[in-house]
Amino acid sequence: MERFSISMEDDLLEKFDRHLSRRGYSNRSEAVRDLVRKTLVDEEWESGEEVVGVITLVFDHHQRQLQEKLTEIQHDHCRIIISSTHVHLDHHNCLEVIIVKGDAGKVRELADRLKAPRGVKSSELTATTTGRRL
Repeated sequence: MERFSISMEDDLLEKFDRHLSRRGYSNRSEAVRDLVRKTLVDEEWESGEEVVGVITLVFDHHQRQLQEKLTEIQHDHCRIIISSTHVHLDHHNCLEVIIVKGDAGKVRELADRLKAPRGVKSSELTATTTGRRL
């Protein structure tokens, strides 16, 4: 393991330390490592490399033909979908969690297409890495 120093303005360091406390970090090194990893994951997504992620949708299952639209969109992107889970939250709302792996641009395209139809209440793409670069 390599050690190095970081210089930082006092006010920025105070804000960083408060952030560490809120997040439960035991030391600054752990937090810096997480920030570096996050930056590298973001870089993978920007460069168009193979990535993994999770698309989370909440939608009104009473919306006419919405489930069929969402299923059709997923079938159009079946090469990058690893798994999906459908959960009935209540009488009106469903949660769908879709695990994806593939080209970053294609994953983003799928996420954008899934959030567009009327009746989708919430949509989130959580970007992560295959771990090869970290």
